[in-house]
Amino acid sequence: VGEGRLALFIGNSYLYTMDVPGLVQALADSAGNDRLAVMTIAGPDMALIDHWNDGTARQEIAKRNWEWVVLQQGPSSIEINRDSLRLVTGMFAGIMKSGKAALFSAWPTAGRRQDFPRAIESYRLAAADVGGVFAPVAAAWLAAWNRAPNLQLYSDGLHPSPEGAYLAALVVYGALLDQSVLTLPDGVRSASGVVIQLPAATALLLREAA
Repeated sequence: VGEGRLALFIGNSYLYTMDVPGLVQALADSAGNDRLAVMTIAGPDMALIDHWNDGTARQEIAKRNWEWVVLQQGPSSIEINRDSLRLVTGMFAGIMKSGKAALFSAWPTAGRRQDFPRAIESYRLAAADVGGVFAPVAAAWLAAWNRAPNLQLYSDGLHPSPEGAYLAALVVYGALLDQSVLTLPDGVRSASGVVIQLPAATALLLREAA
């Protein structure tokens, strides 16, 4: 973990496929107002209950005064997954030394567009339960499609394209730091080497959606 305000991301391949946490850190670096120091604990198909049972994330929370612990699992649109999301969010929030839980509102798969409203509601409820931060990533995807219906936010029907990852990072940046995203750059490079460089018009559309 480097220098800056501490943000721990806990989730699955939604986070690490395009290093969304690293992109959030890079956006903060580019803005120059606040530096972020991020860490990601993520594994394939992991739900938050899997992370809780694994123990690694709990150990990391205990080590530092994280300002934010960003929590993400699948879309959680069905009742049992919503219940699990809310339950385990409370468990993680309960062991934080300080700071707030932040909920990364995961988007449904390309074939389940009808699930977006319930998925968004699940994460909003989980954030409200713990007085946490709601990062409305899935809602921003809908806002982007409202502006450009053919925008390709998926790379494979599940994981984000560069456009989708940029949009997700914008939303999380704005939610954590309570900063406008409208003046952020069209391109960004994470410390892990993920490079996103978008056409100016596309990047502006995504910033407006965020």
